[in-house]
Amino acid sequence: MTRATAVRAVLAVAVLLVSVFITLTMSPRLGLDLQGGTRIVLQARDTATVEADRETTDRTLEVLRQRIDSLGVSEPTLTRSGEDRIIVELPDVQDPRQAAEVIGRTAQLTFHAVEGEGTDQPEKKTPAPDTDPDRLTLPDEQGRLLALGEPRLSGAGVEDAKAAFDAQGGAGWTVSLEFRKGAGQDWKKLTGEAACHPAGDDRRRVAIVLDEKVISSPQVDPSVGCGAGLPSGATQITGSFSADEARDLALLIKGGALPVPVEIVEQRTVGPTLGAAAIDASAQAALIGAAATALFITVVYRLFGALAAVALGAYGVISYAALVALGVTLTLPGLAGFVLAIGMAVDANVLVFERAREECADRPKRSLRSAMTTGFQKAWSAVADSNATTLIAAGLLFFLGSGPVKGFGVTLAIGVVASMFSALVIARALTEIAANSRFVGDYRGVNGIARPGAVRTWLVRKDPKLFRRSARWLVVSAALVAVAVAGIVVRGVDLGVEFTGGRLVEYSTSRPVDVETARDSIAAAGFGDAEVTTAGDGDLSVRTGKLDNDGEHALRAALAEEGGETTKVRDELIGPSLGDELRRNALIALGVAVAVQLAYLAVRFRWTFAVASVVTMVHDVILVVGAFAWLGRPVDGIFLAALLTVIGYSVNDSVVVFDRVRELWGANRRTPLDTIARRAVLQTVPRTVNTGMGALFILVALAVLGGDSLADFALALLIGIVVGTWSSVFTAVPGALALERSAKAPPPPAPGKGKGTSRGKARATRRDPLDNGARV
Repeated sequence: MTRATAVRAVLAVAVLLVSVFITLTMSPRLGLDLQGGTRIVLQARDTATVEADRETTDRTLEVLRQRIDSLGVSEPTLTRSGEDRIIVELPDVQDPRQAAEVIGRTAQLTFHAVEGEGTDQPEKKTPAPDTDPDRLTLPDEQGRLLALGEPRLSGAGVEDAKAAFDAQGGAGWTVSLEFRKGAGQDWKKLTGEAACHPAGDDRRRVAIVLDEKVISSPQVDPSVGCGAGLPSGATQITGSFSADEARDLALLIKGGALPVPVEIVEQRTVGPTLGAAAIDASAQAALIGAAATALFITVVYRLFGALAAVALGAYGVISYAALVALGVTLTLPGLAGFVLAIGMAVDANVLVFERAREECADRPKRSLRSAMTTGFQKAWSAVADSNATTLIAAGLLFFLGSGPVKGFGVTLAIGVVASMFSALVIARALTEIAANSRFVGDYRGVNGIARPGAVRTWLVRKDPKLFRRSARWLVVSAALVAVAVAGIVVRGVDLGVEFTGGRLVEYSTSRPVDVETARDSIAAAGFGDAEVTTAGDGDLSVRTGKLDNDGEHALRAALAEEGGETTKVRDELIGPSLGDELRRNALIALGVAVAVQLAYLAVRFRWTFAVASVVTMVHDVILVVGAFAWLGRPVDGIFLAALLTVIGYSVNDSVVVFDRVRELWGANRRTPLDTIARRAVLQTVPRTVNTGMGALFILVALAVLGGDSLADFALALLIGIVVGTWSSVFTAVPGALALERSAKAPPPPAPGKGKGTSRGKARATRRDPLDNGARV
């Protein structure tokens, strides 16, 4: 065992031990779509006097945190997103009506002088045109009308409000108020003016108003003299309060004042059974898909394939431990990304094994260890470029995605890094140790590397002339694009509620209810514009435009009349402004993806190769969207995550092919490019097929076992991988050949003969890695 192999082995063992320890001692953070609960996104709005900036949004968040605490929700999470948005996550909350009511109060808390008994009707809260708009007539706690003066003090001046039991004074439950410095003087002046009126007079009262509702209107105590007023720390509201009433009043006074109004722009509720089912389905898909992938690469690459399968298992442990250790919130798309990355993790191993097979075929007498070392060296550029393009896609998902899609980007990025480690450290250490064995090296049928695979042997024997008339492949691609565009135009793209705004609710009923019956029941309840479809195992999906929480409750009651006990499985509410924003961000994400991939490929390859790869990527995106249009499947945020992953996969395949074209063309500069391209494709097809099979096993398992939550995600990726595998050969390569005919750039330099590289150095780079140069 060489020193490098020993270092890799020690590093692999150390990382695995740490990963196993983390896995056994720490639990993952589950997103609400997996553990069940409600997620609400609030948009802060400007007022005439206050701008909804970062500072006021932070103050609003703290007020909302006090309101949320009153609900008794375990471990609620409130975070600011951007400058003026607040994300509220409430685990285990299935009925968001109370939460939305408490969170969404937009009125300012105000304190008013009482000017006497009111004369208007309670319904007529709006002042007459010739009166001061700040003066209100509102009923007090007992329903008596009070004429209120203009606001003298806002809730922003309240420092604290506490409920306490006054045992010594015998006043029972009371609420003590403390004001900030300037507001305390205003309060003292307001109570001092009220104290100038006789006891029992309505004008001796001070009204505390929230949301045009008098929540308290206490009399100023007779002991307070005219003009003296109550100091901040000595203010105490007494009455026949119960403990709950006193606490509620204190909460409303302290937490009732929002610095700026807020609007609910997004609301999602997921039932606990849906999240648990998604976790179970994803775990089953991961086990079945990983087992199928491990069995496949073991059959193809024999012993070395089995060692790669061991490294694949190590990858799963390492990536899971990284997710847990970094505190990443695991969402449903993120869980799917974790499962998908298992299938894609074999890519680097397949690249290395195929290059090692080529080395053994070219030089049958060389040692197995030497072939493996050369395979790792020659596969490095393709491995680095293909993983870099996937990381670009993951970065775009994180920075331009929203909600759970960000989680998919994080897990995909962690999966890429972990797969590189498992392939280049763990798998390499295992294969190098095995290659040192004389038994493994002598018996070619055991190691799986010394003999060419069946696909490669068949291709070499047939030697198809793929690009003799390369333009015909471009015609086929253009025809496929035309069919896809026709589907988009004729059938239209079914944008999900995430992009259009509105509300989508999924219900489970105890008795079977067909769609027509459900539609009639909902229409009779006043929801004639609702779209009703089936979802999952007999569930019903209802999609409407604007629908508040009370309306959703009435809709559920209408379904319960036909279906018995009706349980809400999933609930998504997207405001129209957020829908427009998400739709715009989706288009921006796709545009940025194209631009960034083009820039990266232009730096790493010839511009002709870069343009051909990007055109192929756009071709793949159109075909996937067109397929969903023809199938009538919804296009939502999870579909966007799948589409950006397809972009990374498509470029990944093209990079591997063009990396081989660049290598062969540099070594054979006088050979026609179409011949070079044909050789490159025939040499890389085994890698493309074997890698694609690993991902297909996982995706088929997700599509079959994942249910509606993951079926569309898996379907989009299945179509994308099939299309990407085809287009990397029959669209990207013919496109590059067409562009090269008009390009004037010379062929790339031969490997090892770049700038400043001498002939001696080039010869040294071609020496057998185990050859020390000594001769007898």
